[in-house]
Amino acid sequence: MASLPAARQGTCPVRSDLNIVSPGGLATLALETGRCFRGRWFGGSPPGGLGTADPFPSTVGGEVVFHTGMTGYQEILTDPSYAGQIVVFTAAHIGNYGIHAGEDESTRVHPRAIVVRDHFRRTTHQRADRSLEDLLRRANIPGLSDVDTRALTIALREKGACRGVIGTDERDELVAAAQQFPPMSSTNFIAQVTCKAPWSMTAAPVGGNGKRAAFRVAVLDCGVKQSILERLREENCELHIYPAQTPAEEIMGKGGRPVPEGIFLSNGPGDPALLDAQVATISELLQTGVPVFGICLGHQLLSRAIGAETFKLPFGHHGANHPVRREHDCRVEITSHNHNYAVRPESLDASKVRVTHSSLNDDCIEGLELIDRPVYSVQYHPEAAPGPRDGRYLFERFVGDMAHRRKEMEGVA
Repeated sequence: MASLPAARQGTCPVRSDLNIVSPGGLATLALETGRCFRGRWFGGSPPGGLGTADPFPSTVGGEVVFHTGMTGYQEILTDPSYAGQIVVFTAAHIGNYGIHAGEDESTRVHPRAIVVRDHFRRTTHQRADRSLEDLLRRANIPGLSDVDTRALTIALREKGACRGVIGTDERDELVAAAQQFPPMSSTNFIAQVTCKAPWSMTAAPVGGNGKRAAFRVAVLDCGVKQSILERLREENCELHIYPAQTPAEEIMGKGGRPVPEGIFLSNGPGDPALLDAQVATISELLQTGVPVFGICLGHQLLSRAIGAETFKLPFGHHGANHPVRREHDCRVEITSHNHNYAVRPESLDASKVRVTHSSLNDDCIEGLELIDRPVYSVQYHPEAAPGPRDGRYLFERFVGDMAHRRKEMEGVA
């Protein structure tokens, strides 16, 4: 039997060509609650650079959330849903397998900063083309390492997600800055992450639907992940991606745009209560009879469009191992989550909508569907990236509904 390449044998060689930087100076993460956590700076720096004389340019702030996944830091960093947040990784070692080409979820890094226990600087993975620190430096995003992330996570669980600031000033000044930092609910982050103009993607060369003509899917981009687009392409979908502010009539083909056979409502960052324009657009789209599928923020916006309300969770769901119960057969799926908001159960009209999935951790609504139309959504991420793939059947269901409607429109069914 042929021997494995050196990089695949017991001890992988350290990639000497990757950017490995010595630890930085001391900095502090201060929460609006008054708790402070000391660590060492690495990666990029906020405007002005840490350690400058002017305090505000030397700090970076955001809503502090924790993610419990053991892997997937590259996908998390490039996921638009994390815009405006400081992400705390509860896994002890972050950065050990580097950054891999072709696995980003968007074209840039979206969190304001990251916090880790141990930043692993010696990247050994054979596919790594750069280090985590190199990614952060190029994006000018700061990181804080050597932090007691266990104590920090407990603090966030007890008090809930809160505003925080990383900097080098005195603790009292940093706490005051955190308390003055604008809350997530005051900013419409969708405008920062949506595409600037409509664009398209063809179906994958080899799809799961044989030689059938590709299904035309309109994607309302509120910060869509690349892996979601690729999963739809794998199901033989031709994608037409629209900015979040696009009117419903344009999405439905006015002005020479392709008439969609399905509508996908994407994930994204921020508070769904701020997105009245998108809710109004979705309300119009629901009247067309076209199958609609939403994920994460798309689930929340769809819920608002049918008259439901959303609310903010104490510390959100951020992780890759959340158990969800599928209500019709009580099957349990292990799922990937990234949401700070949820649908208020008592606001749903039981005569029009049914709950399809529920969280086994806190009984949050994790999925719903309209009773009389092929319209449904899930709060979790069935595409994974990172995480398990238990919910991938939902993409197949979406394609099946489009196929059924195509036959109806052709007069076959």
